[in-house]
Amino acid sequence: MAAAAALLHSSAVGGAPRPSSAKPKAKILPPPSLLVTRFSPSPLAAAAISSRISQLGSVLVADLHRPLPRQRRGGQIRASTAAAPPPLPAEVPKPKWEGADLKSLAFSVATGLLVWLIPPPQGVTSSAWHLLSIFLATIVGIITQPLPLGAVALMGLGAAVLTRTLSFAAAFSAFGDPIPWLIALAFFFAKGFIKTGLGNRVAYQFVALFGKTSLGLGYSLVFSEALLAPAIPSVSARAGGIFLPLVKALCLACNSKVGDGTERRLGAWLMLTCFQTSVVSSAMFLTAMAANPLSVNLATGSTGLAIGWTDWAVAAVVPGLVSLLVVPLLLYVIYPPTVKSSPDAPRLAREKLDKMGPMSKNEWIMTGTLIVTVGLWIFGSAIKVDAVTAAILGLSVLLTTGVVTWKECLGEAVAWDTLTWFAALIAMAGYLNKYGLIAWFSQTVVKVVGGLGLSWQASFGILVMLYFYSHYFFASGAAHIGAMFTAFLSVSTALGTPPLFGALVLAFLSNLMGGLTHYGIGSAPVFYGAGYVPLSTWWGYGFLMSVVNLVIWLGVGGFWWKLLGLW
Repeated sequence: MAAAAALLHSSAVGGAPRPSSAKPKAKILPPPSLLVTRFSPSPLAAAAISSRISQLGSVLVADLHRPLPRQRRGGQIRASTAAAPPPLPAEVPKPKWEGADLKSLAFSVATGLLVWLIPPPQGVTSSAWHLLSIFLATIVGIITQPLPLGAVALMGLGAAVLTRTLSFAAAFSAFGDPIPWLIALAFFFAKGFIKTGLGNRVAYQFVALFGKTSLGLGYSLVFSEALLAPAIPSVSARAGGIFLPLVKALCLACNSKVGDGTERRLGAWLMLTCFQTSVVSSAMFLTAMAANPLSVNLATGSTGLAIGWTDWAVAAVVPGLVSLLVVPLLLYVIYPPTVKSSPDAPRLAREKLDKMGPMSKNEWIMTGTLIVTVGLWIFGSAIKVDAVTAAILGLSVLLTTGVVTWKECLGEAVAWDTLTWFAALIAMAGYLNKYGLIAWFSQTVVKVVGGLGLSWQASFGILVMLYFYSHYFFASGAAHIGAMFTAFLSVSTALGTPPLFGALVLAFLSNLMGGLTHYGIGSAPVFYGAGYVPLSTWWGYGFLMSVVNLVIWLGVGGFWWKLLGLW
């Protein structure tokens, strides 16, 4: 680079490069007019300048290709920092796939296509068979979850409309059903219950009284729900409006949260226990589940026998109490919470209550709203106010007072997701019945079992199993009862089953079968939607508890009913 500088200097003065040791002389710049004159060189000078510029370019190129000097530091020779290669560009991460699990989706679609391509049996219309294929594909998708449940169910409805199996109005008809909305409203109530701190206050009170062991805490919730069951005829309202907020608050108070690996600390066992016992309490009383009176009416029409509230309760009390005692304990053993005992929990809960101080204004508003809503659930039938209307009234109070905001309601993604998939399943299951598939299934079963020539006890046992486990195809106890109760009771009595015995057993099982899935009864999507228990676990323990309940109700219950003279 020094040679290039020398050439540049000599070009400027029009002579050869002078040695670098020569001292430069001070110069006085001429006036601007002379500068202009000197700026226009003669032809000979221009040629000299052009030659010097060419020489300068050659020297610059040589300098650029010359090896970089090395520096000696600390006794070592190393390349100058200028010789370091430029850093490699950082590897850009591949965008994460946010679509469906394609393998699970393909399996779901393949299931539906396989059933679709099988010719429908005699007596089944093509519309009913095609709807069955779409329903089964949706159920498989809900189990394997290639997408969130609401998205899977919406795709199922879309397939039904696209194939013209259902009209748009029919496919989305269940969005006008009160049960899915009651479940969604229950999540909004839970938001207010926890946001105001009332949930923590009540949870700490429960912990202070029963919290020395997780099992004691679970039993306190189970029997509290059973005591309320005969007064609140909606299992969805009991589960969503009262116990879901309380259970969630208890889980949070015990540091058991969704998504951070602490679900098994307490929440998973508590949610599963409260759900499985809710179907038991619904079976114990005539007024504990909205569809129970339907069973009584159908039984009266089929057999001519009247079943009163006391008749129902006396027959159900012994097997019901046994189930309420056994189910929580069994789940505690096979699906235990990681925190089983906490001797200091009651003391800590009392300290928390002291720190919370007196109830706030919003807590009082929440308390008053709950009292009014529950009161309407109990006595609303007298003034013709149903459960979902009462819940809307309660939510209106919370929104008006600012205890819960509409933005918070819109943010409850689980509520809207549950509303979507539950309404979709209700619609498809309802039209399976309307298209005659359920009636065909009932008649086929009746003919097969009736032709076996078995004793009435064995025949009734087969009918009970078929009636119970066919509930996988139903998203509502009322729909199942309306579709199959009369046919199965009629065949049972024709084969020699005592009419009152058969009617009561089928009525009890119409509640217990709701524990099979996460959509089989109103309390199922409420507790499952909390997110503490994986779907495969929910279904697995649902089947296991169904076996336990059948053993208790047909075993212990059968002995009790023998003492009562029902058979």
